[in-house]
Amino acid sequence: MKLIIAYIQPHKLEDVKEALAKANVGKMSVTNSLGCGAQMGYEESYRGIKFEVNLMKKIRLEIAVNQEFLAKTVEAIISSARTGEIGDGKIFVLDLTDCIRIRTGEHGKDAVG
Repeated sequence: MKLIIAYIQPHKLEDVKEALAKANVGKMSVTNSLGCGAQMGYEESYRGIKFEVNLMKKIRLEIAVNQEFLAKTVEAIISSARTGEIGDGKIFVLDLTDCIRIRTGEHGKDAVG
C-alpha cells in the first residue's frame, strides 16, 4: 500500500479529478495549502506599499492506493497537472504500513479499497 501526496496548481484540480476518475481512482482527500518552491513568489503593491508574496496557493491531494494502482494514479496526476511551467507541483509516494476502515474494522488492502 502506498500514500500519494501531490501538490498541484489550484486551476488544475478539475483536470486531475477527471484523469483520476478515468483511471478508476475515486477516493482522495483534497486540501487547500500554501507553499513555496522554485516559483519564489512575486511582488505586489497595495496603496503604494510593495510587499512580497512568497507563499503560493496550492492544492494538496492525498490518495491511498494498493500497489497495482500506484503507476496509473501517478501517471494520471502527471499527465493532467503538467503545464510545463515552474510551479506545476510535486508528487510524493510513501509506504503506507496500515489502513483501517473505521466502519468495518478491516485492515490493509481491504480497507484501502
